[in-house]
Amino acid sequence: MTLNPRIVIDTNVLYSALRSQMGVSYRLLSMVGQARFLPQVSAPLIAEYEDVLKRGQLALSHAQIDDVIDYICAQSEHHRIFYLWRPLLKDPNDDFILELAVKAQASIVTWNVADFKKAASLHVQVMSPRQLLEILEKSS
Repeated sequence: MTLNPRIVIDTNVLYSALRSQMGVSYRLLSMVGQARFLPQVSAPLIAEYEDVLKRGQLALSHAQIDDVIDYICAQSEHHRIFYLWRPLLKDPNDDFILELAVKAQASIVTWNVADFKKAASLHVQVMSPRQLLEILEKSS
């Protein structure tokens, strides 16, 4: 993986980071804006972030969640997707993440690595937050 890799942060990683400050996901989220990696976003991904994070299961207000999402957006490259490969993945609701990764030439960071097995056919690397942190720590 190259220095300052492009990554797509799956919603489950962001959710985990906001749920607990003790885990790997939080460590990864804390690195946003430090030029260690470059997050990639699209309108569908931001919409999913908002939908999932605002379901009332986190100890954060909607305004606090908006602040987190706004910060991620400010630190990310934005992409418009003009093509669809659906359904390709085990969970069709994850296809837009794969589409973004292909467009951005990025890796996917998710806790559900197994759900993205078919991403390899499109030359997209998929890894857990722990795997990404190990890569980043080795390169620093």
